Formats: sequence, structure tokens, C-alpha cells
Amino acid sequence: MTTTRSLLRPAVVLVTTAIMTVSLFAQARELSVSTVLSDAFPWGQAAEKWADLVKERSGGELTLRVYPNAQLVNGDQTREFSAMRSGLIDAAVGSTINWSPQVPELNLFSLPFFMPDVEAVDAVTGGAAGTMVFDAIESRGVMPLAWGENGFRQLSNSRRPIDEPDDLEGLKIRVVGSPLFQDTFTALGANPIQMSWADTKPALTTGAVDGQENPLSVFDVARIDQAGQDHLTLWNYMNDPLIFAVNPQVWGSLSDEERTLLREAAEEAGAWEIAMTREQEPERLAAIKARGVTVTELDEAQHEAFVEATEPVHDEWGPRIGEALVEAARADMQGE
Repeated sequence: MTTTRSLLRPAVVLVTTAIMTVSLFAQARELSVSTVLSDAFPWGQAAEKWADLVKERSGGELTLRVYPNAQLVNGDQTREFSAMRSGLIDAAVGSTINWSPQVPELNLFSLPFFMPDVEAVDAVTGGAAGTMVFDAIESRGVMPLAWGENGFRQLSNSRRPIDEPDDLEGLKIRVVGSPLFQDTFTALGANPIQMSWADTKPALTTGAVDGQENPLSVFDVARIDQAGQDHLTLWNYMNDPLIFAVNPQVWGSLSDEERTLLREAAEEAGAWEIAMTREQEPERLAAIKARGVTVTELDEAQHEAFVEATEPVHDEWGPRIGEALVEAARADMQGE
């Protein structure tokens, strides 16, 4: 018997060790998080902040590994939502623009000249329309958790100052892969060219395209002016909120405590990033001007000319987005 017990002991130790190892791995978990921009930009910083908060509050048992530059979808930012829905990506801090091909309701934020300022954006994301948008995202197979912000998108070009729609006539403007952007710039007389972010700066440098539209943070950090973009028009023609979201199977596999932790960390990271993005805008604009960029700011009459020129876009896209959602957003902005 003594000999038999001696022979059994190593096996028992091995089995016990294996069980302990499995238990440890079951407790510690890493989720992949996709972003389009790195932590040189507020967008990427939002994802890193989320990761830091989750790691700290979970004691390292739940961690987020951020993959910037859309590398999990080979640079094709419009595939991010589908990849997250299918489980190829666990989570993302993504753009309403990039996800709009799969969630048409997200085009609400891309309606030209619909939301005039950050107060309007906050009213929509924090109101009935924001809830409807999150419901739409969830119905398409992804769990939304919190809002962030990429900011109002401004227009730059290498040719001339732009302060009226006619100034855009014939200009080749890089846009993201959204039909709404194509329709907006076509309505303004430009020649919109769909292009990934990775290809944009080289195309600007070579003159393959004349201009682009992006928030000040992107223009500043990416040094778009170095690609010959000497003219910048501040027109706030649309806003691009960010959304923190998770694959539903991943979400369903988490405990209630982990879900609460993940959501609250996303909400805190989002609020932090929104405040930071807005606070930095005056400094970014001053830096852009100091580098010799001609900045054009529209007066009320000039702004109204762009609004009128893009009214047909609203007529076409309102039904696609959902008239009920558009009206809810209007009511939110009016404080109703």
C-alpha cells in the first residue's frame, strides 16, 4: 500500500496544479480593444484611459489590450463594427461615422449643420435620441456602454480659403467610407473621394486629393498642414461622437460585477476624454495658426449659405436615419 500511495502522489500533485492553473486563468482575462487612432490623439487616449481604469479597479484580473490604427481590421476602419459583432474584436472605442454603414441611425450625427455646438451634442447624446441610438446599436449585435468625442469636423484644403459653397466647386475632398459624406460634398459642388485614414496624408502630400475634413485634434497632432493643407475653414458641419462598446458574447460571459466595472470605467474615461478634447481646442487652434495656416471662420450669413446648400441632403437622409430619431434629437436640442 505504501508503494501504491507513493506512486499516486505525483499524479495527485499534477492534477491539483493543473486545476489551480485553470482556476487562475479563469479569473484573469484580457479583452482586445480596437481604435482607429493611437494614443497620440484624444481618441486613442480614451481607450488607454479605459484600460487603465479597468486594470486598476479589477486588480489586474480583467485587462484591456488596446490595438490602435485599426490594425485588427487591416486598416479598414469601416469593418470595425462588423468585426466586433462577430467576435473577432472583443471591444472598441469607435466612431459613429465608421459604424454608420452597419447602424444607419448613427448617421444622425453626420447630418450636415444639424448640431450647431457642443451643448446640442450633449443634449442629444444625453437625451431621448441618445437612448434610441444605443438601442439601435444593441439591436445590431453590439453592446454600447458610454460616449466619447472625436469633435466637430473642420475643412482644410491646399487651394484657397473657403467661406461659401462655390469655393468648393471641383475640389477633390477625401472623405470616409460613408454615402452621407459623398452626398454632402457632392451637394456642395466638390468631388468627394473615399479613402482610409492610412492613405490620406500621402494622398494630400502628392496632390491626389485637394483637401480633407477632420477635427482640430487630428489636424494638429497629425500635422496635416505639412501635407500642403494651408487653408482651414472652421464650419462645425458635423460632430463625431465616439462610442465605447463590447461584443455581446463577451458581455454575456462577464459577471454582474465585471459588467458594472467595465461600464463605469467606460463612462468615466469617456467623460474625461470629452472634457480634455474640448479644453484643448483653443490651444490647438493657436498652434495651427502659428504654423502659418490661414484660418477662415464663417459669419452667420456665410454659415447659413452652407446650411441651405445641404438641405437636400437632409431631405434624402432623414427617412434613412429614421424621422422619429431625427425629431427626438431636435426635441433634445430644444430642451423639450
